[in-house]
Order: sequence, then C-alpha cells, then structure tokens
Amino acid sequence: MTVKIAVIYYSATGAVHALAEAVAGGAAAAGAEIRLRPVAELARDHEIDRDPRWREHVDATAATPEASPADLVWADALAFGTPTRFGTPAAPLKQFIDQTTELWRDGLLADKPMTAFTSAWNTHGGTEATILSLANVFYHWGGLIVPPGYTDPAVYAAGGNPYGTSFAASAGGGGAPDPATLDAARYQGRRLARTTAVLLAGRRAADPALETV
Repeated sequence: MTVKIAVIYYSATGAVHALAEAVAGGAAAAGAEIRLRPVAELARDHEIDRDPRWREHVDATAATPEASPADLVWADALAFGTPTRFGTPAAPLKQFIDQTTELWRDGLLADKPMTAFTSAWNTHGGTEATILSLANVFYHWGGLIVPPGYTDPAVYAAGGNPYGTSFAASAGGGGAPDPATLDAARYQGRRLARTTAVLLAGRRAADPALETV
C-alpha cells in the first residue's frame, strides 16, 4: 500500500529546502509517493537581492511547482518546514496556511498524520517554539501529530529535538545542514510514512469499502 505525503515548506537561503528534501527522501525510501512543494515567496526582489544566498536559492528553485491547497487534499500525511521567525513560522508558510479555511471547515485535513521541521540561526533560536506553533495549527485541523520523539539514535545525533528536526545555522557555519541533521530529517520522513501506512491499513481493515476509494 502506497501512502501519499506532501512536504510543504518555505526556505529563504536553502537550509529548510535541504531539510525538506531529506524528509521527502526518507519518506520515499519507506515507500511513500511524494509531493515536495515550496510555498510562494512573498519578499520583493530588492529585499531578496540584499542577501546573495537568498537570491541564489530563489533563482535555483524558480521552476519548482509551488504548493497549493489541493496538495493537502491529495496527501494522506503532511510535513511542514519553515525557518523560525521569532519563535513562529515564516510569513510565507503562514500565508499558505491561511488559505486552508475551506479545507478546515469541510474536515478535509482531519485525521491526517502531520509533522514539522525547522531551522534557526542559533541552537536556542526558537526552533521548538516554531514547531509547537505549527502544532497549534494541526490541532485546529484535527491532525494526528507524529513527532520524531526519542525513538531513534538519529534524533540524539542531531541534537535531540523530539518535536521535529531542527538545524542551527551558526553551528554549521551558516551553510547547509550537517549530515547528522539530514539523517534525522530522513528518519522523520520514514517515521511519518510508516505511521501513515499503519493507520491507513487499520482503517481499511475496519472498513473494506475504503479499498475502492
């Protein structure tokens, strides 16, 4: 049974993009079908041009299909990634989430497994608060939160954040996530895929009519 997972994220200079690819790769390795989708950039060109890394990432991913609410309906499970902005999700991801009112109202996001990951400049730069902020959204949707917890050595090796994979850019010299953090992200993706597969199998066993849906 193939599960469908949408990895929805915002990334300015590429760190969260790398985490998103790792989460997607871990889920795919566990047999999931993946949609890896960035949300729309809200910043204006002159703001992006102030940071060469930001401009480079925007240009490198310009052809990537952007996330839409339809991706959330398609998916059996969801993973959200964002840099932390003062302990909350970045504005582009929040703007995307704000488009889901009709899906929430119609119950189309309820009962789906969900997980989150993030990055910040400092180790204590608000990563846990950002993931917990996204958990508040999942509560409203009726989602089933799937954290990595302390369930695998990869979590400990990446700094031990049980809420979700997080990357401290200062620890990595401001560049790409280190191998241990990417391993933790891949584990988080595998855990989401496997949990979703078990959940769907249980639902279909309880209601064989779902096999034809």
